[in-house]
Amino acid sequence: MTDIKHYDVIMNPVVTEKSTFLSENNVVTFNVPMTATKPEIKAAVEGLFSVKVEKVNTLRQNGKTKRFKGVMGRRSDKKKAMVKLAEGHSIDVTTGV
Repeated sequence: MTDIKHYDVIMNPVVTEKSTFLSENNVVTFNVPMTATKPEIKAAVEGLFSVKVEKVNTLRQNGKTKRFKGVMGRRSDKKKAMVKLAEGHSIDVTTGV
């Protein structure tokens, strides 16, 4: 895969309190497209950050129905990937890629 394709797979890191606690256990969380597969995510992370990935867990978050200024609307669906890195490898998501 080329670097341009890698940037299409890894959209942005998820920086929340829960993902920060997971980073203590060598787990980094990214938002990915709904069509991304686990092997594609693994290849993209290894290619962009030069790290060794042990495993990839994904989850789909369905969008909630909410009111936006009195009009019913729906948030978009999301897919997250939690990537477990091998011992001795780390990614600092606070710096740019």
